[in-house]
Amino acid sequence: MSTTTGNETILRGVLDRWKAAVGAHDPQRVASGFTEDAIFQGLHPYSVGRKGIAEYYDSQPLGMTAAYRILETRRLADDLLLGYLDVDFSFTDRPTLAVKLAVLLKRAEDDWSIVHYQVSRLG
Repeated sequence: MSTTTGNETILRGVLDRWKAAVGAHDPQRVASGFTEDAIFQGLHPYSVGRKGIAEYYDSQPLGMTAAYRILETRRLADDLLLGYLDVDFSFTDRPTLAVKLAVLLKRAEDDWSIVHYQVSRLG
């Protein structure tokens, strides 16, 4: 398995769990995919830690879903992986919101979690 393929496999594993939890409107499950001290920047003021992440996703409308496409990955260290993505957030009552997402994943034992999440809107 090439490094790029391995990186994408790891990233997809974490982001597929995130995507499923977002689509299920399960804020606690979304937050469980992040480290306890994760820095989170959605489209509102940033927060640190799972509590703020759960509150952010709890405030999102029912029916919101996420679809992503990996643009780039970089292995920064054995236990750190950077991902850069296109993400489309779809809603039941408004147009789809297209954003760029940068995530930094950290490995603890055999599992990977999001330690930094940064969304930006590029017009």
